Amino acid sequence: MRNMLLSVLFIICAHLSNAQAIPKVENGTMVRIENLISSYIPKRNIDVWLPLDYNTNKKYAVLYMHDGQMLFDPSTTWNKKSWLMQESITKLIKEDKIKEVIVVGIWNGGERRHSEYFPQKPFEMLSLEQKASIKEAVRKNYSSIFNNYEINSNNYLKFIVEELKPYIDKNFSTNTNASNTFIAGSSMGGLISMYAICEYPNVFGGAICMSTHWPGIFEMENNPIPGAFMQYLNANLPNAQNHKIYFDCGDQTLDALYPPLQNKVDELMRKKGYTQQSWLTKYFTNQDHSEDAWSGRVQIPLQFMLQK
Repeated sequence: MRNMLLSVLFIICAHLSNAQAIPKVENGTMVRIENLISSYIPKRNIDVWLPLDYNTNKKYAVLYMHDGQMLFDPSTTWNKKSWLMQESITKLIKEDKIKEVIVVGIWNGGERRHSEYFPQKPFEMLSLEQKASIKEAVRKNYSSIFNNYEINSNNYLKFIVEELKPYIDKNFSTNTNASNTFIAGSSMGGLISMYAICEYPNVFGGAICMSTHWPGIFEMENNPIPGAFMQYLNANLPNAQNHKIYFDCGDQTLDALYPPLQNKVDELMRKKGYTQQSWLTKYFTNQDHSEDAWSGRVQIPLQFMLQK
C-alpha cells in the first residue's frame, strides 16, 4: 500500500510539474504550445513570446532559447528567478536599439537536460575509456550528471531545426532566413547553442552562449572535454563573414571555472577570422552562475545580435 501511494504521489507531482502555469508578462503576449510531440525527443512545452503590437502584416526575427521554463516569469520557476526576457527586449525595442523579435522558449527535458545539451560530436571524438569515465561523472552531491541517458544532442537539434522551426514559421509571422534566426542559452544551454550554429550554419545566423559550460562535467582534473570542444570548433566554426557569436562568463561560483577555457576559445576565434563585427566575448567580475546574472546583462548580446 505504501509503495502504491508513493507511486500515485509521483504521478501527481509529475503532472503538476508538466502543467506549470503559463508565464505572466506585462509586455507582449505569451503563447503556450503544450506538449509538442517530436519524432526525436520526448514531447515538451514551448513558450512563445510575441512583442508588443505583434502584427501578422510584419515579419519578425526569431530567437530560440533553451531552458524555456526559466525565461519569463519568476513566479513559475523552481528557484523563483528568471531571465525576464520580455522586459529586456521590450525596453530595447522601445529605445530603437534592436529589431523586433519573437522569443521561442524550449523547455528543457528535466533529467535528460545534460544529455540533450551536451555536444555529441565532440563527445564521439573521445576514446572509449574517456567516454565511459565521462558518462559516470557525478555532481558535487554525488548525483549522476547524465542520469543514465545516452547523449542525444544531435536529435535535440534535429527537433529544433526539422520540427519546431517549421512549426513556428507556419504559425507565426517570421523572417525565416538565417540572418534573422538566432539561438541562445546559458551554461549547458551555451554549449548547445555553440553546437547548433556549427552544425546548422545555414539555419542560425547567430548564437548567444552565456556562461558557457566548457568543462562539460563538474571537474577539471584529467578532463578531456574542453580539448575535444576546441578540436571540434577548430574544424566546424561557421563562416565569420555571415555569422555572429557571443560568449561571456563571470568569475564567481561555477563561472569561476570558465575564464581560462574561454581565453582559449577566444584565441581560436581570432585565428578563424572573427572580428568585433562577428564575435564578442565579455568577462564580468563579481558575477555568478545564475538567472540574476544573465538577466542583468542579456541586453548586451541582444543588441549585438539584433542590431538594426
